[in-house]
Amino acid sequence: MKMKRVFLKLSGEALAGDKKTGFDETVVTEVARQVKLSVDAGVEVGIVIGGGNFWRGRTSEAIDRTKADQIGMLATVMNCIYVSEIFRNAGMMTQILTPFECGSMTKLFSKDRANKYFNHGMVVFFAGGIGHPYFSTDTTITLRAIEMDADCILLAKAVDGVYDSDPRLNPNAKKYDRLSIQEVIDKKLAVIDLTASIMCMEHKMPMAVFSLNEENGIANAMKGNINGTIVTAG
Repeated sequence: MKMKRVFLKLSGEALAGDKKTGFDETVVTEVARQVKLSVDAGVEVGIVIGGGNFWRGRTSEAIDRTKADQIGMLATVMNCIYVSEIFRNAGMMTQILTPFECGSMTKLFSKDRANKYFNHGMVVFFAGGIGHPYFSTDTTITLRAIEMDADCILLAKAVDGVYDSDPRLNPNAKKYDRLSIQEVIDKKLAVIDLTASIMCMEHKMPMAVFSLNEENGIANAMKGNINGTIVTAG
């Protein structure tokens, strides 16, 4: 499967590596190396990063959910600024778009602006969620991928695909090579959250789930070689 424009979702926790918080620069540099292979081959890459390495606000009883989500949105902006700089150091051009003004640190999102950056060969980071509380970064990447006519959403996770139960808890968990987004919803497999799952189904946006820790996993996935689980839109 030849892909022209792909959207890659990275979890903040994955970028933190074994440290669990902050960044593991070795991990991020390896992500940059793999993405550059695809960018050099002419693939347009959009990236959404979670904020979990900095903030897990929904576990706090002391903070209003709206405010907790706002802190989470800003955590994703910090992540994108950091990862963007590592990408630039690896020889790529980047730009960060947010749904709200962040002074001179980012540009305000619009489809036309994002397309202009893609046309100039830039890796585009979509930070700050969708700008509203109660929506996750799963929803962010789904909305932006649909809006920007991406070919596929790539989900780089700590596990190497979608299982019928948690493989870390159940040694007999069964891995799916391929399943539909309808099956994901029906079986509550939690590939992405329900809001994002329904959007993918309605707009026929395929996804692929694979391990961030697999050697050249991102580079292979961007070529359409998925060593994980393909989630079909049909």
